[in-house]
Amino acid sequence: MLAFIIRRSLQSVAVLVAMSLLVFVGVYAVGNPIDILINPQADQIEREHAIAALGLDRSLPEQYLSFVTGAAHGDLGRSFVHSTPALSLILERMPATMELALAAMVIAIVLGIPLGLWAGLKPRSIAGRAIMAGSILGFSLPTFWVGLMLIMVFSVMLGWLPSSGRGPTVDLFGVIPVSFLSLEGWRHLALPAINLALFKLALLIRLTRAGAREALLQDYVKFARAKGLTNARIIGVHVLRNILIPIVTVIGLELGSVIAFAIVTESVFAWPGMGKLLIDSIGLLDRPVIVAYLLIIVTLFIIINLVVDILYSALDPRVRVTESKG
Repeated sequence: MLAFIIRRSLQSVAVLVAMSLLVFVGVYAVGNPIDILINPQADQIEREHAIAALGLDRSLPEQYLSFVTGAAHGDLGRSFVHSTPALSLILERMPATMELALAAMVIAIVLGIPLGLWAGLKPRSIAGRAIMAGSILGFSLPTFWVGLMLIMVFSVMLGWLPSSGRGPTVDLFGVIPVSFLSLEGWRHLALPAINLALFKLALLIRLTRAGAREALLQDYVKFARAKGLTNARIIGVHVLRNILIPIVTVIGLELGSVIAFAIVTESVFAWPGMGKLLIDSIGLLDRPVIVAYLLIIVTLFIIINLVVDILYSALDPRVRVTESKG
């Protein structure tokens, strides 16, 4: 296991270097931030001074080498707009995005697995058909439209929940601002979390249902029934445990995608997270913030994939991380 973790860590470094090059070239080759950041009435001397101050007077290879050197020391550059380190800007917004993403995944897991099991165990029942019809809607409806409908119904028409913002926060462990520790924070968190969870909920329902239907046809389930085991034990021990491996894989990968693609939800609900910061930075061509955000997301995906691989062997003793090249 230790050798596997070391090998994956080295592979992760190579992936980060490759991604940094692709992201850097892709972002820095598009547009000219000077045209947005500087006053249109500025003369040529002022433009040249601004270009030099932002380091844009150097060639692209020189800029990339400077970026890599700084990144090796934890410096991902300074924001063109805010004149502060890009990493600190993102880390300042990260708790809001992580809180929203985790809340959405908790909703998807808590509802998705039981509903998927129900639909898999009783596929021809009215409830089973209704669950599958709801999962189809979850896949089909656009996230931004669902968010607008949630705001119209629960904020405008009923007035139950706020339509935007994060609400008051409480410092967790004295350093991490979170909103779920207060009732007002939960009121602000509810709508965006539900909106973000809808697609993942539908995905987990369909995956759990398919796994349950397949597991019920296996010989070990038939043997368990022949031994006289109760349905609760057969489902809880034999069925659920065996279908958890693909479910855990999807949950891990979808957690990364929820964090990365919470941009639409954060924009609709004005949630002050990394996604909203990215949208604002793209509009202003704030290159250091865009590059830093993308690299942090890549790093999160790598860490999540590593954790999922380790959980494989914990859930199923037959799955072992070996030293084989295959």
